Amino acid sequence: MYKLIDDYIDKLMTSKPDMPLWNIESIKQGKMPVWNYIDGCMTTSLIELYKTTKDEKYINFVKNFVDYYVFEDGTIRGYEPEKYSTDDMSESRILFDLYDMTKEEKYKKAIELTYSQIKTHPRTKEGNFWHKKIYPNQIWLDGLYMAQPFYTRYQTSTTRDYYDIVRQFKNVYNIMFDKKAKLYYHGYDSSKQMFWADKNTGLSKNFWLRSIGWYTVGLVDVLDFMDIQMYDEYNTLKQILKETIDGILLYQDKESKMFYQVPNFPGREGNYLETSGSAMISYAILKAVRLELLPERYRKIGVDIFNGICNKYLKEVNGDLNLGGICLVAGLGPDNNRRRDGSYEYYISEPVVENDAKGVGPLIMAYTEMIKLD
Repeated sequence: MYKLIDDYIDKLMTSKPDMPLWNIESIKQGKMPVWNYIDGCMTTSLIELYKTTKDEKYINFVKNFVDYYVFEDGTIRGYEPEKYSTDDMSESRILFDLYDMTKEEKYKKAIELTYSQIKTHPRTKEGNFWHKKIYPNQIWLDGLYMAQPFYTRYQTSTTRDYYDIVRQFKNVYNIMFDKKAKLYYHGYDSSKQMFWADKNTGLSKNFWLRSIGWYTVGLVDVLDFMDIQMYDEYNTLKQILKETIDGILLYQDKESKMFYQVPNFPGREGNYLETSGSAMISYAILKAVRLELLPERYRKIGVDIFNGICNKYLKEVNGDLNLGGICLVAGLGPDNNRRRDGSYEYYISEPVVENDAKGVGPLIMAYTEMIKLD
C-alpha cells in the first residue's frame, strides 16, 4: 500500500504553482492563484513528509511552489490581510519551516505580514476571531485549525504567551460542544442573528465531520507547537483533545472504521463515509499517541482509520491513482447564500470529488505518522 501512496504523491507533485492538481475549487471555478488553505494542506503535508523521509524532492517541490507566491519584500500573491479571513492565514504556518531551513528573509517578512492580521483581526464578544470579515461575529470550527497553529508557532518563536490561543479553544469547547452527543456544532453566531443560527443558542443545526476534523487537528498541532515548559494550561488542551477524540469515536463505522459526512446520522439516506474528516481524525490520533497526549491503546484506532480510507477510496485504474470520497466544500451562509443553512440536506448536497487537498493533505499527514511507526 505504501508504494501506491508514494506513487500517488508523485503524481500530484507534477502540479504547477498557479493551477495545482489538488485544488479542485480553483480548477472548477477558474480562480486566480492566491495564498490559500487548500494549497496549505498539501504543502504542510509535504514538508512533514520531507521531515519524516529526508527525501529532498518533497522540500524542493514545496520551496519552488511557495516561491511563486512569496516575493522578496515579504508580500504574498493573493493574500490581503484586511479581508480578515482565518482561512488565508493557514498556509503561512509553513513559512516558519522554510525560514528555519533557508534563512531567507522574505519568509520572515511574510510571517510578520501574516501576524499583522492577527493583531487587528475582529473578534466575537467572547474573544474569538471572526471566521472571516464576511462572516461577522461567527466562530466556525474550521477557523481554529486555520489560525491557531500559525499563531502558536509565532508565539513560540517570540513571547511564548499562549493565553489567547488557549482561551479561544476553551470558548469553543464551552459554547459549541454538545455534552450529550459528544460532538461539536459546525458554527456559532454570537449575535444570534444569522438565518442558520438557533435564536437562543446561536449554534448551527448540525455536526459536520470535516469541521470536527479541522478542530481536532488544530488542537493536536497547537499542542505540538507549544513550549510546554513555559505554559501550565497545556493539560487543559490535552484534556479537551481527549474528550473530542472520544466523542467522535462513538460514531465510528464498525466495518470501514471511517466516519460519515454527518457523523450522528450514519444510516440516513444520502449520508456517506467521508475521506477528509476521517483522515484528519486518523492523523490527530496517531500524532497524539506519538506525543503521549493519548494512551497507547489509541494507536490501533488511528491505524485502522487510515487503512480503512485507503481500502475504500484510494483506487488504481490502469495505473492511475485517485483518492475519492472527499466533500468539496461546506459552509454556513452568508445571507445571500441561503442554501448553506446547516441542514442535513445541505451537507449531503455538496459535491463529492477526487484528489482535493482537503482530503489528500490530511491523508499524507496520517501517512507520515504511519511511517514513524515502522
